[in-house]
Amino acid sequence: MADTIFTKIIRGEIPCHRVYEDQLVLAFLDIGPLSLGHTLVIPKEPAATLDQLSDESRAAIGRVLPRLCRAVKAATGCKAFNVLQNNGAKAHQAVNHVHFHIIPSSTRGRAWGSSGLPAGSTRATVPSWRAGSPAAWAHDAGGHVRSRARH
Repeated sequence: MADTIFTKIIRGEIPCHRVYEDQLVLAFLDIGPLSLGHTLVIPKEPAATLDQLSDESRAAIGRVLPRLCRAVKAATGCKAFNVLQNNGAKAHQAVNHVHFHIIPSSTRGRAWGSSGLPAGSTRATVPSWRAGSPAAWAHDAGGHVRSRARH
């Protein structure tokens, strides 16, 4: 499998805001979030589509994904979320490395497709979340998610 942005993130060649990591799985915040808290969950094993992934990596994602969904809900205060996973270009897969999107519904009553970002924000001005567990995330007085970690 050719290098992808995800394999470079796994190797530490490209930075990311990690929210979870173990020997087989990495989860980090999406750089182009559809809503605050949009998280990507990837296996460290290089595989383009789910059917190419080993049983061990599929099981590891299956164990971690529900926990990360609960953490994203707790961190963002959302009541609902989407988990999306595409396999192949014809299924709209943009990066040829297995990945799952956890997309929290907006706490502002908008659908995730309408960005759900705070009024006046752009993807470039959304607060920088630091690596660490989602349990470290907190809400500020305006209801926006921020990190308790010092920058």
